[in-house]
Amino acid sequence: MEAQLSIVHLIMEAGVTVKLVMLTLLLASMASWYMIVQRFIYFRNSREDMYDFEERFWSGIDLSQLYREGNERAEDGALIVGMESIFRAGFKEFSRLAKQSEMDSEAVIEGSRRAMRVAMLREEERLEKHLSFLASVGSTSPYIGLFGTVWGIMNSFRGLANATQATLATVAPGISEALIATAMGLFAAIPAVLAYNRFSNRMDNFLNRYDTFVDEFSSILYRQAYALRSRDRKAG
Repeated sequence: MEAQLSIVHLIMEAGVTVKLVMLTLLLASMASWYMIVQRFIYFRNSREDMYDFEERFWSGIDLSQLYREGNERAEDGALIVGMESIFRAGFKEFSRLAKQSEMDSEAVIEGSRRAMRVAMLREEERLEKHLSFLASVGSTSPYIGLFGTVWGIMNSFRGLANATQATLATVAPGISEALIATAMGLFAAIPAVLAYNRFSNRMDNFLNRYDTFVDEFSSILYRQAYALRSRDRKAG
C-alpha cells in the first residue's frame, strides 16, 4: 500500500510536461486495451462463423439453397462476413454471368473469381481494423515515455543549481518521477505489441483459408459452368 501511495505521490508531484506525457500514455493504453478486447471478440466470432460455414458448405448442400439461406438472414438484419461473404459474392456473379449465353465458361469463372477477390479485400480490411493503431502505440509509447523521463531528469538537474548542497536525496525524487513516464510507456507498448503480433498472425491464417476457399470454390464453379454450357450446346 505504501508503494502504491508513493507512486501516486510521485505522479502528482511531477511537472506539467511529464504529467501530460503520462496522461497521453494512459489514454493510449486504455484505447489499445479496448481495441484488443474488441479484436479478440471479432476474431473469435469470425473463426466460429468460418467453421460453421465450411461445415455446411462441404456437407453436400445445394449451393443455391445455401445462397438463399444467406439472403434470408441478410433480410433479417444479419451481417454476412467472412468466408460466407466471399461465397455469396462469387455465387451471385456466377449466376448472373451464366445466364448470358454469349459468355464462355472461362469468362464466367474469371468474373466469379474477380468478385470473390474483391470480397476478400473487404474482409481483409475488416480483419486489419485497429491493427495499425496497436502498431503505432507499440512503437511510439516507449519513446513518448522516454521523452517524459528526459524532460523530468533535466528539470531535476536544473533544480540542483538552486540547491545549497547536491545530494542523492535532492535528485532522487525528481528522477523517480521522471522514470515513471518510461514505465508507463512500456506498460502501454508491451500489450499493444503482443496483441498486434497475435492478431496479425491470425489475420494471415484467415486470409490463407479464404484464398484456399476461393480456389476450391472456383473449381466447383468451373465444373458447373462447363456442364451448363454443354447442356446449352446440346439444346441448341
